[in-house]
Amino acid sequence: MSWQEEFKKNITTIEQLKEYIDLTPFEQKQLKRVIEKHPMSITRHYLSLIDKKEPNDPLRKMIVPSVEEFSLSGSWDPSGEMQITKMPGLQHKYSPTALILSTSRCAAYCRYCFRKRLVGLSTGEIIEKFDEAVNYINQHKEITNVLISGGDPLILPTEMIDNFLGKLFAIEHLHFMRIGTKIPVIFPDRILQDESLLSVLKKYSTPKKRLYISTQFNHPRELTEKSIRSINKLLRRSIIINNQTVLLKGVNDDPEIIADLQNKLSGIGIIPYYIFQCRPVKRVKQSFQVPLYKGWMIVSKAKHKLNGHSKRFRYVMSHRTGKIEILGIIDDEMYFRFHEARDPKNLGRLFKRKINYTAGWLDEL
Repeated sequence: MSWQEEFKKNITTIEQLKEYIDLTPFEQKQLKRVIEKHPMSITRHYLSLIDKKEPNDPLRKMIVPSVEEFSLSGSWDPSGEMQITKMPGLQHKYSPTALILSTSRCAAYCRYCFRKRLVGLSTGEIIEKFDEAVNYINQHKEITNVLISGGDPLILPTEMIDNFLGKLFAIEHLHFMRIGTKIPVIFPDRILQDESLLSVLKKYSTPKKRLYISTQFNHPRELTEKSIRSINKLLRRSIIINNQTVLLKGVNDDPEIIADLQNKLSGIGIIPYYIFQCRPVKRVKQSFQVPLYKGWMIVSKAKHKLNGHSKRFRYVMSHRTGKIEILGIIDDEMYFRFHEARDPKNLGRLFKRKINYTAGWLDEL
């Protein structure tokens, strides 16, 4: 079966879901209301990893809709993406980096998605005219790298991915390109069954201009035999792979889990890049966000169990003012640093706030 045929077998309705997971009639009714707002799509690969007998299974929580998604506390855009959008589908927040929203579709829809406002939905935020984005990047010589994100770019046809990468590769002042994808985690068959995709990716990862893939493993159980094989295929084609874990309540908010994950990632050749503070997104915050104080304690304890390679990541929050590293605690104050800053004057700036044990975001301190 081709990956396209397998993709068509995704679980997208509550009627299909109840064949795999026990749901009461009340739950079925409520979850139908949830997916009217935010669609559900689950690959059969990922569904096979869920412990069907455990209602609090961490993998289930990440992918199966919940009534907690009715909560509207938070913001649709806590990172201020709308404010730094230069044209539909092109963001330019940090001087050296441009971000392209290539699609609103994913191989599966994570329930904690920080782009919940657009993923799986019809939206005006996705790139419409790729050539116009290329022209913008050409004109801004300060841009040294481009991140192609979404949605998930690797769910697009291989020919389209080739076209996107080819036009970006030709821009001389770009040092490298990145693709943000959860395909190795959620749908490894996309990589395992498509040699043409691997050939395209290899073509644009050269000794002088590398292609990076940023993926997102959040739990050690996601590191399946298929996922590891897909990662190995990418590594053998000179592609550099980073991982961005999101700290999630009820999923990986435990030092043992974080340490196990980061150690295993390093062991298979993936570079631990970031651990992200879960953003306070509407329909996400209540269910998934861990308070900053608790998050720092978890990450700090996990680092005690890691070697130098597996603790190369930074614990950060992607705030509207920049990517802010959460450094630590002295007495009753929490210390931060602008790892990236929307205002260049803030780049590298250290600052502190009084501890608030329930605050999950900078704005609450």
